[in-house]
Amino acid sequence: MAATVTLGLTGPGWPGQAHWWLKAAAVLLVFGGALVAVSAARALGSGFTPFPQPTGIGELAQQGPYSVVRHPVYSGGILVFAGISLALSPWALAGTAALALLWALKARVEERFLAATYPGYEGYTTHVRHRLVPFVY
Repeated sequence: MAATVTLGLTGPGWPGQAHWWLKAAAVLLVFGGALVAVSAARALGSGFTPFPQPTGIGELAQQGPYSVVRHPVYSGGILVFAGISLALSPWALAGTAALALLWALKARVEERFLAATYPGYEGYTTHVRHRLVPFVY
């Protein structure tokens, strides 16, 4: 996350003619991503944790954003950092891509823990097929 911001602040800016529409897209991505991430975190409630292993306190979330993708907190975070990248510099997109890859790998590890913790997780993965991006991945 820090790398994305650092690359954005130190890298060259976007070309002037693309500047206004990139800022508009950035605002939409940041607010949309924050909305997705916050609603996903709220759906988890007391089960929300930054660690891949579930706390075991909450139930398996399947409603709201969890009915679209299996890891919407990560999806929302990727949208936020993509928006930050569009607002700052093309170089920041490299940091966002690295962050997306890291969170995709973390999601794979997390799913092993979720399957071990929640007996219905395998059925959930057949119903909600995509990890981060609807209809893609």
